[in-house]
Amino acid sequence: MTNPASLTILLAAPRGFCAGVDRAIQIVETALERYGAPVYVRHEIVHNRFVVESLEAKGAVFVDELTEVPDGVPVVFSAHGVPKSVPEAAEARGLFYLDATCPLVSKVHREAERHFSEGRQIVLIGHAGHPEVIGTMGQLPEGAVVLVENVADVARIVVDDPNNLAFATQTTLSVDETADILAALQARFPAIAGPKKEDICYATTNRQAAVKAIAPKVDALLVLGAPNSSNSKRLVEVAKVHGCPTAQLVQRASDIDWAALGGIARLGITAGASAPEILVEEVIEAARARFTVTVEELRTATENVVFKLPRALVEDVVERD
Repeated sequence: MTNPASLTILLAAPRGFCAGVDRAIQIVETALERYGAPVYVRHEIVHNRFVVESLEAKGAVFVDELTEVPDGVPVVFSAHGVPKSVPEAAEARGLFYLDATCPLVSKVHREAERHFSEGRQIVLIGHAGHPEVIGTMGQLPEGAVVLVENVADVARIVVDDPNNLAFATQTTLSVDETADILAALQARFPAIAGPKKEDICYATTNRQAAVKAIAPKVDALLVLGAPNSSNSKRLVEVAKVHGCPTAQLVQRASDIDWAALGGIARLGITAGASAPEILVEEVIEAARARFTVTVEELRTATENVVFKLPRALVEDVVERD
């Protein structure tokens, strides 16, 4: 019997859950503990089927719209944020709701409102149809936000007043691609105002930097994440641009085409901000079944960000305890 081939796995760090995802999952789990099942959740709490199915097993019920939520049960809004019309509709029905919007997304919402109150139209850099973009555009009246998805869009957009603009960005974009779009915006609209602090979140930036560091050092790279996860898809793109053309997105170890990886000696692994570490461990174990594996980690940053739970949930915990 031949010995299995050697494989070095290079883990990117940071990877996986960010503080906003941690907080969102905690909100659902704490609500289930306090109020019992069912707890309804509008949209996937985060973009990861493993997480969603784990919460469903505990009694969470995921729905697309608020109209599917019955009276008298708690409802949680996803980490991506929601248009203002959603909490307004919940309040009109007397529903108890918990907002799991990532605080860094809420920051974008508040800055867009501030610019709008100062008379500026908002140019939002983001992906059409993504829940975060829908939520951000839904903070302001129709026409107050103009969406651009790429550099070409910058030349096409029509604005009310070129001298009264501000930009905002989706928090999970490619850092490099966004810089190119922003440069085009500033070239066309020199007076455009920006946020006080960059909108692309620390976790997105850190995970992309980690992938840039390992991409030239590996023969192939796997990104653990969901196909509807913006930050996960960006990690694949970043890897391909920075030295690893054989990068791919996989949801679970069972999705991997090991035959296609048969000739490699070094495999990079990372995980999007909504993918739990257990999925990375699952891939490593699957690799051990096929190769003699050595695992190394390349860390480019250390994260210690923690976000508090919503006051309503914390106060309820205190009262019940």
